Amino acid sequence: MATRRRLLGLALAPVFLSAHDDEGDPGLNRVLAISGSSGPFAVAGYRMGQAAMKQLGLGRASADCEVIHHCPADLALSSVVDGLQAATGASLGKRNLSLVDAPGNESYSIVRNRKTNRQVRLTLTAGFLKAHRGLESAAAGARLIAAPESDIFRVR
Repeated sequence: MATRRRLLGLALAPVFLSAHDDEGDPGLNRVLAISGSSGPFAVAGYRMGQAAMKQLGLGRASADCEVIHHCPADLALSSVVDGLQAATGASLGKRNLSLVDAPGNESYSIVRNRKTNRQVRLTLTAGFLKAHRGLESAAAGARLIAAPESDIFRVR
């Protein structure tokens, strides 16, 4: 019976994902497939990953990409790593994606080009945190796809 439920879940996955095709950006579907939701923190991670890959000159799923997300044990802040994974193609299986416990409320992400050793450090803005803390709606996430990067995160 458990096998049947698992197979049914797999069969319904394309239907569930295709229901979100009208969200306006295929990135939302990538986030949804990895995270299970397209809330604002996961979408912010997606946008952060896109910006980092562009700045580092890397293509999605590049073996030269390494992603390290630092955050406390906080569901919203740890959701950022789902978006980073969706944008970069990094994964635990490829051993180029890490989630590191950080002290207090400190949260930031490092995306590094292993070949050149160049890296960027990304942090969510205080304005983003204030506006989206406790808000996990898909509508809020969808609005972030077109929002200015400077409203969501900073790159160093």
